[in-house]
Amino acid sequence: MINTKHIKADLPAGLVVFLVALPLCLGIALASGAPLFSGLISGIVGGIVIGALSNSALSVSGPAAGLAALVFGAITAIGNYPMFLCAVLIAGILQIGLGMAKLGGIANYIPSSVIKGMLTSIGILIIAKQIPHAFGYDKDEKGNITELMPYGDEDLHELLQPLQHIEVGITIICIISIIIMLLWERPFIKRRMPFVPGALVAVVVAVIINQVWDASGSMLAAKNEHLVKIPIAKSTSEFFGFFTLPDFKGLINGQVIMYAVFIAIIASLETLLSIEAVDNIDPERRVTNNNRELIAQGTGNAIAGLIGGLPITSVIVRSSANVNAGAKSKLSAIIHGLLLLVCVIAIPTLLNKIPLSALAAILLLTGYKLAKPSFFRQMFAQGKYQFIPFIVTVVVILAIDLFGVWPAVGGKGLVIGVGAGIFAAFGAILHGNLKNSYYFHEHKHKDGDSIRIHLSQEVSFLNKAAIRQTLDNIPPNTPVVIDASNTSYIDFDVLELIKEFRDIKAPLKNIHLKLEGFKEVYNIENESNVQSVH
Repeated sequence: MINTKHIKADLPAGLVVFLVALPLCLGIALASGAPLFSGLISGIVGGIVIGALSNSALSVSGPAAGLAALVFGAITAIGNYPMFLCAVLIAGILQIGLGMAKLGGIANYIPSSVIKGMLTSIGILIIAKQIPHAFGYDKDEKGNITELMPYGDEDLHELLQPLQHIEVGITIICIISIIIMLLWERPFIKRRMPFVPGALVAVVVAVIINQVWDASGSMLAAKNEHLVKIPIAKSTSEFFGFFTLPDFKGLINGQVIMYAVFIAIIASLETLLSIEAVDNIDPERRVTNNNRELIAQGTGNAIAGLIGGLPITSVIVRSSANVNAGAKSKLSAIIHGLLLLVCVIAIPTLLNKIPLSALAAILLLTGYKLAKPSFFRQMFAQGKYQFIPFIVTVVVILAIDLFGVWPAVGGKGLVIGVGAGIFAAFGAILHGNLKNSYYFHEHKHKDGDSIRIHLSQEVSFLNKAAIRQTLDNIPPNTPVVIDASNTSYIDFDVLELIKEFRDIKAPLKNIHLKLEGFKEVYNIENESNVQSVH
């Protein structure tokens, strides 16, 4: 699918995606508590390696915000970044296995309400973990909200301590960056400069402001600890020394393997959902082979794990920017990866002038878009069977990964939350399945009123309890019709229940029963007029 005949369209599109990806690679590495260089490595591998192997014409891969919380928890729990890289390597191998086993349709078995809940909670986690960087309290690279707002065992007077950590200049840069990105989304600017991403403009303006403050000796200037730190190589050998090799002891470490499984599952789901979305906005409506995509993603993650990168997925933000920029083939994704590589080699000094609060602003806005308050209202309006799995997923993930209510599983909130959401969705389906389309309220019934019970298309043993309850609540002296005209399957236990009602319970209560629409295979007679035993 790599065709140079599209170079005129793919080259500018690749440049646009590069401009979008550069600040995101750095920001996601920051949110993940990983070396900033690791985000660039994953961006390069996602562009060049996965771009070349992928079957998708327009998707673009790189480090994903959706994995930041999981990666942050994994690095913290493992306590060793080189050993964490083994988790990325194993996750890649697992993804290759999923693709070869043709399990690319796995995302179809995850309820959309649970996926939306996962993405919403990721947005909230991103916001929470970037607040310290937004205010200049870069105590370390973890960016945990609890560093800014201590609680729990802390004394009450210590709640005022954050005021001592807020740096005015850094906060101003963050606010200006957010305002620029919001303005850039307004139609009057977007129409005039559609190929210039607001995130890049915000970063450039932040650098200029900080450099002016620094040159004038202003106290507002962000110092080294508040700036991006990308290693600068003086030679080729030194450059290759910046790449981190995995500690292969992690290959036999149970905790590392457990996180590898989590990363493989979440990364695969995020990729497959992103691929589906990209295929839907592809002007040529090309369809991606999901199994081949998992193999490509797995290969990219295995390579990233070997050289120090973060986990990689197909990313909808970059992919949609690629589509909107007019890309025609996956050559644009490869070009974006090559530009990232050139950037790392040629201008690391310039990158190191970027204030961390500008990257925090990008991530704060990204988190807000994932977790808008209006989104909760939309999910609630869709009904309880959508809202309950959604809110269960959100609450469990935040309880574990943000508020630490279950310290023993810290960092695993995404996986546990998704599992809880699936369980809630299953419970909702089970509850809905147990409910019959007709339920008789005895106190509302008038003597002599007839009752018609329509059986659904498929009646399983799960419906047995609801049907028994309905039949048992029918009052005496009532005409009843049980209509099976629309059924294609009735479970044997349900048929036995109906026969029991026909032969025993209905006569005892002087109920006049009529059966309609029962197929011959059900071995139950239609037009049965049951006479009272009285």
